[in-house]
Amino acid sequence: MYLGEDGTSRQEKMRADGMIDMVKSMKLIWLVVRLFALFISPLQAQERKDVTITQLLSTTTTSSGQPIVLPQKDAQIVVSIYDMVPGATLPVHKHPYSRYGYVLSGNLRVTNLETGQVGTYKPGDFFPESVRQWHTGATFGAEPLKLLVIDIVEKGQTNTTLQKR
Repeated sequence: MYLGEDGTSRQEKMRADGMIDMVKSMKLIWLVVRLFALFISPLQAQERKDVTITQLLSTTTTSSGQPIVLPQKDAQIVVSIYDMVPGATLPVHKHPYSRYGYVLSGNLRVTNLETGQVGTYKPGDFFPESVRQWHTGATFGAEPLKLLVIDIVEKGQTNTTLQKR
């Protein structure tokens, strides 16, 4: 058996060195954890004060009660802003794919010609439009309408079909 100058065996020396390495590793881990906590805590506090998340809608159906169905291949998102003057009316139309609206300003009335349902939307309202059902939209009130529209279509497809007269 090998004994070092201090009378310890090689095995004892290796065990002691391993313990020292483990203690150093634990100190390093705690230092990293404390530094992480030090930097994250102000960020979390700031996020709580500076950021408010308000859920606008959670649904699995369109405005007429249909299940929301997404394109099966090559989905494309198209985002548009519709600006409509007071009293403007959209022609009768339908959408082959999902369409979502968010009223930025003004007021919108959507009339579903197939179900008879009428929906009215004001600033801050988010709604999924009906799919494959004829409907029309009109502004009401004195303020122009600004509507954010989000379409989810198959790549390259349009999402509005006008009714032929």
